[in-house]
Amino acid sequence: MDNMDLTCGHFVNPFTDIGFKIIFGQPASKELLITLLNELLAGEHRIENLIFLDKENHSDSMADAGIIYDLYCLTDTGEYIIVEMQNRFHSSFLDRTLFYMCRAIGRQVENLREKRRKERELQTGKLETEEDFLLSEPMQENYGSRYKLSTVYGIFLMNFREPGLEEKFRTDTVIADRESGKVVNPHFRQIFLQFPYFTKELKDCETLYDKLIYTLKNMQHWNRMPDALKEQVFSRLEELAAVANLSLEDRIAYDKALDRYRVSRIVEEDAREAGWKKGLAEGQAKEKVAIARNLKSLGLSTAQIAQATGLTEEEVESTVNN
Repeated sequence: MDNMDLTCGHFVNPFTDIGFKIIFGQPASKELLITLLNELLAGEHRIENLIFLDKENHSDSMADAGIIYDLYCLTDTGEYIIVEMQNRFHSSFLDRTLFYMCRAIGRQVENLREKRRKERELQTGKLETEEDFLLSEPMQENYGSRYKLSTVYGIFLMNFREPGLEEKFRTDTVIADRESGKVVNPHFRQIFLQFPYFTKELKDCETLYDKLIYTLKNMQHWNRMPDALKEQVFSRLEELAAVANLSLEDRIAYDKALDRYRVSRIVEEDAREAGWKKGLAEGQAKEKVAIARNLKSLGLSTAQIAQATGLTEEEVESTVNN
């Protein structure tokens, strides 16, 4: 493990749960989140404004009673966006992201009236009482209109390599015809970002998109923003993410989250090292077996083979006779 992984720089670590929310999940950071999302969706969609929604959608059937997103937003043009930072690999991660998406889509139908009220608030900039909203709503709606969906974007920032995805930084998924590739339903979009595959140096980052990704990957090690990051967005990021600027409550929560992050990285590194040592030992054992068999074919005695390979005579007898 790189020793830098365990250092504490001037800025919060965005791969911790509280660090990510400090940077992107508070009202003061809304413009920064909009910038990141617009860079991710460039050429596809542009967001002018959004609001943060309740991140917890209570499940009707799950025993644990809830689905938790890091960020859950509604844009001024009616799209829903789920953003999650996942620090560690776990089994069925892709299934969980699919569940998140399907649940968010299902909630649109279940909470149609609330959805329309929130959309109108964003578009008009005015808060409406429930009574005012009900008076302006049509009395009846046809069956099909209940299932007219807004697009749900799922954006998953991953500090690990997911075996179910290709070995590249960004994977975009849509619902499309398998043969032609034509999009069948434009309302379901997932973007997976595997940070271990982003290997650009700052000098190679020419676009704002690349600079943002580079900054998120490396900022926890910095004591100041590099001179090459001159755009206004990085000045805002520098202000929001400075550990020294955290409230006492956020600092306590962040320190605990950072401890969890460090422990998880140490555990993963220990597991990798144990697996490497086991693999090395198994490889050495196989090599000894191959050598023993070759020496036997050359006519050496069991004792001679044992002396040459480090195996016991019983192991030599068992090996060369199987």
